[in-house]
Amino acid sequence: MKILFNLFLMSTLIFLFAFKASAEETYKIGAVNAIRVLEKSPQADIARKMIEDEFSPRDKELITEQKSIKELEDKFKKDRAILSEEENAKLERDIISKKRDLKRKQDEFREDLNYRRNEEMVKIQKQIIQSIQKVAKDNEYDLVLSEGILYASPKTDMSGLIIDYLKKDNP
Repeated sequence: MKILFNLFLMSTLIFLFAFKASAEETYKIGAVNAIRVLEKSPQADIARKMIEDEFSPRDKELITEQKSIKELEDKFKKDRAILSEEENAKLERDIISKKRDLKRKQDEFREDLNYRRNEEMVKIQKQIIQSIQKVAKDNEYDLVLSEGILYASPKTDMSGLIIDYLKKDNP
């Protein structure tokens, strides 16, 4: 429903601009492919690398724990026949406990990773919006559209300008 409303609103705006433009003057309209800008911005690459560096040690630790549990399970399967019933039960409880702990750690890892990723994306999105506004003002655009655009000709697509600006603006 929200998408339909946005499409209707944008269509109305474009119609009004076009109608007014034919009566008085022309307007410069641009379109931005936000996904393309986000994918090609150096800020997003830096954020991905930073998050990877930040979470890599925990990821390696989880992989090591998985291998350890796998080795313990293999030992249990191999030695099951020669171990006493009490030793089998203890080893099985140990495996279940370790799996439960690993699952909890993996869930926490995923939550932390998603939280950090979202945190960085919000920063980048704000920077992209500011860049779009700056480029639009500098290039004298009257209207810039982004979300909900089904088609934009290369003539109106200003995504490349935004990406170039972000590359220059990269600290």
